Amino acid sequence: MAAPLDHETFSKYLNTKFRVTHGESLEVETELSRVNELQLSSDQERFAVVFRGPGQPFLRQGSYLFEHDKMGAFTLFIVPIRQDDTGMYYEACFNRMRKPD
Repeated sequence: MAAPLDHETFSKYLNTKFRVTHGESLEVETELSRVNELQLSSDQERFAVVFRGPGQPFLRQGSYLFEHDKMGAFTLFIVPIRQDDTGMYYEACFNRMRKPD
C-alpha cells in the first residue's frame, strides 16, 4: 500500500531515490530534489515536488509509475521544467480540496 501523497510524506523523503517506469521498456532513477512550501487556504491545499533525473532518457509530460522503498508505488503526472548540467527536472503539482475541520 502506498503512503499518502501529501506534503508531510514527501518532505520526509527529500533527497531520496525514486524509480520511474513507463511500460516495460523505460526505467529511470530520479531523486526528489525539492518539496515546495505547503500553501493552505480555507478550502484548498497546494504544493509541488520536483524530481531530478538524468538528461537522457527524456521523460515527456505525462503519467508515470513512481516507486520508492518506503512510500511504495504510485502514479504521478509530471512536467519537464528545466535542464542543467546535472540532469533534467520534473515537477508534479498537488492542488486539492481540504477536508472540513
